[in-house]
Amino acid sequence: MDCTSHHDKDGARAYMGYMRKVLLFTPLFALLIAAFMFTGSVFARLGVDAIPLYGWIAIAGGVGFSLLVGGGLMALVFYSNRHGYDDLSSPSYEERRGEIDE
Repeated sequence: MDCTSHHDKDGARAYMGYMRKVLLFTPLFALLIAAFMFTGSVFARLGVDAIPLYGWIAIAGGVGFSLLVGGGLMALVFYSNRHGYDDLSSPSYEERRGEIDE
């Protein structure tokens, strides 16, 4: 007789999905922290002057503009996919169009 129930299998699947995410994001987060620590130690060892206010404004503007352009391009990708513009560039589109026209 099978001792495992359907509920146990669903719980195991949910746990495995959670652990996959943890095993993926934990090393990536550790690499991000290591990159910040390395950058901070390089700046401390170089003994560079403090960044003036206009420098921080330029950095913030560049980051904001980059995020805006990236978000806009991703929005265009989703828009074109949902409205069928991507179908026009696939090789099978001509075959499907031929089937519809006939």
